[in-house]
Amino acid sequence: MAFSEFEMKKYQKLVDAFIQERRPPVHLRDNTDLGFRIQQQSVEIFEIRPFLREPNKKVEVPVAKATYLKSRQLWKIYWQRADMKWHGYEPKPEVKKLETFLRVVDEDEYGCFWG
Repeated sequence: MAFSEFEMKKYQKLVDAFIQERRPPVHLRDNTDLGFRIQQQSVEIFEIRPFLREPNKKVEVPVAKATYLKSRQLWKIYWQRADMKWHGYEPKPEVKKLETFLRVVDEDEYGCFWG
């Protein structure tokens, strides 16, 4: 089940503010930038970079994902490993609020999100 219109606007505003804080300076954004999407019950944060073989094309490199479990009223946090699969973020696998997810990603205590 997708988020309500109210929830969607709230979550978009929160994640957009987070992204704006972390984005590189304007003159570097052709080489690296940040973006996000909200689909179904998940929020995904990704880097946007030129494709190595075709620099005119852009690729999205996953950074972090949170999926809301309505039945438990919590967010599950994921990071993408080298196997290209999402894995639970063991130091803090679940949080109650999206704001807490964003704080966990920002702090990146174990270097899973930002390397």
